[in-house]
Amino acid sequence: MSETAVRDAFHNQALFCDRSGTPLTAAVVRAIEAALDRSTETGRRTLDWPGDARGAADSVPLRLAGGMHALARSGADVGLTRLYAGDLTGAEAVVADALRRFDAELLPWLDSPPQTNETGRAGPIMAGLLTLAAEHGLPFELIELGASAGLNLNLDRFGYRLGDAVAGDPASPVQLAPDWEGASPPAAAVRVAARCAVDQAPIRIADPAQRERLIAYCWADQPVRMARLEAALALAARHPPALEQGDAAGFTEGRLAEPQAEGVCRLLYHTVFWTYLPPDKQARIRAALARAGRAATADRPLAWLRYELNGEGGVAELHLQSWPGGAERHLATGHPHGSRVKWYG
Repeated sequence: MSETAVRDAFHNQALFCDRSGTPLTAAVVRAIEAALDRSTETGRRTLDWPGDARGAADSVPLRLAGGMHALARSGADVGLTRLYAGDLTGAEAVVADALRRFDAELLPWLDSPPQTNETGRAGPIMAGLLTLAAEHGLPFELIELGASAGLNLNLDRFGYRLGDAVAGDPASPVQLAPDWEGASPPAAAVRVAARCAVDQAPIRIADPAQRERLIAYCWADQPVRMARLEAALALAARHPPALEQGDAAGFTEGRLAEPQAEGVCRLLYHTVFWTYLPPDKQARIRAALARAGRAATADRPLAWLRYELNGEGGVAELHLQSWPGGAERHLATGHPHGSRVKWYG
């Protein structure tokens, strides 16, 4: 990727932050881009990025933004701590100084894509679950891909207001009420009989360092989002997610090949994960779903629910495919964090 394209990735990420109402994160992303040069290992590696640095691909700007947030939270740099407290005065100088002085600390943040485990994305997924529950009236076997820390494996333990529909636990510490456009999803009881998840590099929230890394990827100027993440972490401490380390394609093949309980709807789902998956693994997952779909029955239905970027500048779409039959529906379009949803049903 050319240096110009890498810098464009930072520019476009900052614009997306502006549109999301996050001036602090936008300022940090812009300041990183302005300060990038080849005097540090972090700068050289970023400017010579071998893949696609954009947010819909490798998300390089948000990798380094996460590193800056972690430094600020640690108190290692007074200027960054002040910046993240909301004082944006001299942001470019503060960030440039941090890039120089904390080169070794920032470099590892380039090793893997951000893992925000965004709990807001559970909103559109729950809307899809309500749709399936209304149609089948069956409990679910949940299988989540790219689950990060597995927080959204507890999605039935969150509370929701989705348009006029109320779902989940009204007493939950995690409450989701995205801006809603269109009709409401159907009223139905969402019951979970079993759940499991996989991630290539799962975050173990019992480890304070990994927990802190997850928090650092959350944008500091979204206090509601930060508070919701903390609440989801507390909920996961009480209900630890059944999260495995592994390859998503192999995990899917193995799980879908296992016998399915009668009277249970098996659901494979994921959120803002698919674009990080190589095409060969995408093809393996589709093939595994097609094989399992051929064996699906009314008493053992299969569904594939995904909330994924559509490549049109920070827009996600909710799609549902279900078997028997294999019919696919575009249920909704929304913000990648799940904060806004336009429901088609």
